[in-house]
Amino acid sequence: MPEHLTNVSDAMTLEAELPEFTPEDDEADGPEDRADRPRRRRGRGRWRRSPWFTIPAAVVIGLLAITVLTPLAVGARIWHQARQDERPRSDAIIVLGAAQYNGVPSPTLKWRLQHALELYRGGVAPAIVTVGGKAPGDNYTEAGAGRGWLITKGGVPASRVFEVPVGRDTLESMKAVGKEFDRHHWSSGVIVTDPWHGLRSKKMAEDSGIRAAASPTRSGPSVQTRDTQFHYIVRETGGYLSYVLLGKSVQVPDETIKRIHIDPSETPSSSQPPSSSQPPSSPSPGR
Repeated sequence: MPEHLTNVSDAMTLEAELPEFTPEDDEADGPEDRADRPRRRRGRGRWRRSPWFTIPAAVVIGLLAITVLTPLAVGARIWHQARQDERPRSDAIIVLGAAQYNGVPSPTLKWRLQHALELYRGGVAPAIVTVGGKAPGDNYTEAGAGRGWLITKGGVPASRVFEVPVGRDTLESMKAVGKEFDRHHWSSGVIVTDPWHGLRSKKMAEDSGIRAAASPTRSGPSVQTRDTQFHYIVRETGGYLSYVLLGKSVQVPDETIKRIHIDPSETPSSSQPPSSSQPPSSPSPGR
């Protein structure tokens, strides 16, 4: 086909594909419709591009996600740490304090001491450090009660047991333990405490200059039921976040501590009754 006929054919095809614009089409909308059309387009464009809604919404959603996901993540870490039994060769075993009755360890403290004795006999560390101060009016410290039990009941040489009679909470105790480690030129320790307390106590020990591991006890009220375990995880989640974010240790009322650390099957009367002139026990630093 001649070239000029091909061009004519292409032009006819384009005319067939593109609708023809006529002035009547524009006039059919009327002047008001024509005036509104650009404004509507511009309005929709501004709405899509405006940051005044999307940025605040993203910030709110992000804050909500952090508020919800952070405690869940910490709780999962506490749950995971509670199931670990870390026994690396270390310089010393650290027994965190719990209630004592006139020098007699409470059931919770005794379980910790027995576990520390097992680690000591297993060669995990050549020394044991007992930790914990005393409540106002007490004659004995938690550290002193623990050290006495390890020597008299556990048969550990007195030269291998060191007491740090300081601390009404874990943070205060760990700072004192860090100084004791510096004095002996120790660098590593295995912490013996309740399962749910392992993550927070390790963090505090590491911040005190100790390369820490945790070997928790598997006895006591903190591991008895699922409800109890959930209670401890929630409690420790708040305690861990309080320490990491604020640098503080959570303080729990003494009566609450006594209640959750006493096994109903064993009371102070089975060993030595507390004096009526002083509080029956000093609280556990596992808080």
